[in-house]
Amino acid sequence: MERILISGASGPIGTALLASFGPVGTEVVRLVRGVARNAGQVSWDPLAALPPAAVSGFDAVVHLAGESVVGRWTAERKKAIRDSRVLGTRHLTAALAQSEAKPRVLVCASAVGFYGNRGDELLREESPSGQGFLPEVCREWEDASRIAGDAGIRTVNIRIGLVLSAKGGALAKMLTPFKLGLGGRIGSGQQWWSWIHVDDIVGGIHHAMQAESLSGPVNLVAPDAVRNADFTKVLASVLRRPAIFPVPKFALRLAFGKQAAEEMFLASQRVRPGKLLADGYEFRFRELRAALENLA
Repeated sequence: MERILISGASGPIGTALLASFGPVGTEVVRLVRGVARNAGQVSWDPLAALPPAAVSGFDAVVHLAGESVVGRWTAERKKAIRDSRVLGTRHLTAALAQSEAKPRVLVCASAVGFYGNRGDELLREESPSGQGFLPEVCREWEDASRIAGDAGIRTVNIRIGLVLSAKGGALAKMLTPFKLGLGGRIGSGQQWWSWIHVDDIVGGIHHAMQAESLSGPVNLVAPDAVRNADFTKVLASVLRRPAIFPVPKFALRLAFGKQAAEEMFLASQRVRPGKLLADGYEFRFRELRAALENLA
């Protein structure tokens, strides 16, 4: 029986990933904050050292935990965003590296925020990182995972794009205003959005766990990014609603602050999933309309 350890299992990605494992053949254990309530849980504090024995004996580890980036980025909030990812990853990978029975693979979350605001540039895994808070966090996040790689554990850093899920994430927040006919492009609408259906995140994670050829950064996005204006038009069309209420830059800056607004909503990232395509992964949702029709 294969044993899998998952952190961040309560989020939209983790929830979908948990549901993807069959009732037999796999034992899934969750890293949870607070007291572990049963044998299917391991207690941890992302900001504290983790005993190596607690994470020993797993075949694969999927690390998804991290504080939400959505909201106003106060100094306190930015520290929580950074520490939950960097320190959490550092403590987990240090424990895995020191464990008696190491996993064969660690799949560690990252984000396309690694690239920063890059206009129309086509971004691949080998593209350099950008400037800003999110690129800094992503660089440190990925660097922290190298502790596992240095210990001989195959490590895959999945750079996740805009998650399309009806149960959380950006799309869930967009559905209500669009269903009310209050949706529209964000800012100029010319920024590229690299999106992915949650089913393909789950499929991509499974592929990364099994594909011995994959390691290092792997872009986890659909093959064809779209401009924000086109994204909002397709979403409105799927919902049979107009998209005539654009969200101006100044409104986003008032709501979230200048830096968070620029990096979360207005940054342009045209990302290509080069490694997944080259490795033969078959996307379930390559087209945005089909993905949104499946979820809306």
